Amino acid sequence: MITIRPATEKDVPRITEIYNDAILTTTATFDTEEKCLEDRVDWFRTHKSTHPILVALLNDLVIGFASLSRWSDRCAYDSTAETSLYVHKDYRKQGVGKQLLEVLVLEGEQVGLHTLIARITSGNEQSVYLHERLGFHVVGTLKEVGKKFGNFHDVHMLQKVY
Repeated sequence: MITIRPATEKDVPRITEIYNDAILTTTATFDTEEKCLEDRVDWFRTHKSTHPILVALLNDLVIGFASLSRWSDRCAYDSTAETSLYVHKDYRKQGVGKQLLEVLVLEGEQVGLHTLIARITSGNEQSVYLHERLGFHVVGTLKEVGKKFGNFHDVHMLQKVY
C-alpha cells in the first residue's frame, strides 16, 4: 500500500536519487547535470508550508515525490505555484504519480493557492492526461524551448485555477 506524506529532510537523499535518474534518462526535467545532495538540501529548505514537498512511500521506501514551487519571485505571483512530479523508474505506470498529484492539488488548495502551473515536455502525453483528469487545461505549447539529448523539445503549459 502506498502512503503519501510531507517530505522531511531525511527523504532528500532518495529524492535526489530519483531526480538524478530523471535528469539522465528523461526529458521530464530540462536539468542536464546531476544534482549533488547539498543542492537538493538547499532546494528542500526553500520550500515553505505554502509550497509543500510530498513523498510516496511503499514499505517505508520513497518511490516518488511531488512539489509545489514558487512560479516567480515577484509578489503578484504569490498565489501561483508550479507542480513537479517524479516517480522512481521501477514504480512508474502503477498509479503512484496519480496519487501524488491528487494530494498535491489538494495541498495547493488548502494552503490558499489560486493557480497551479505544469510544464510538460511533448511526448509525455500520459502526464498531460493525468493533469487534465485533475482539472488542468492546456493553455499553450512553447515550441522547441528546450534542448536535451541532442533534440529540441516542445513544452505544454497546463493550468489549474481553483
